[in-house]
Amino acid sequence: MNNLKLPRMRTITEASEELKALDPHTAMTPYHIRRLCLDGILPTVKAGKKILLNLDTLIEYMNDPTAEKFAPRPAATVGGIRRIS
Repeated sequence: MNNLKLPRMRTITEASEELKALDPHTAMTPYHIRRLCLDGILPTVKAGKKILLNLDTLIEYMNDPTAEKFAPRPAATVGGIRRIS
């Protein structure tokens, strides 16, 4: 067989539950994980209505949230129009 390592893709709720299983006293809530995904800090994949994230990337973020790869990405513009603050 191939030694191909598949990413452990999870929904936000599943990722939160797995973190709770690893550390019952974690303060990382599903809401915070969702914000990290929607703000572009954690890379995600859309599968229909679901947002999937790599559990290993989430754990890596928790180990070092200041890493350059986790810098927030600028908001995308649609058709050249940007939101006015």
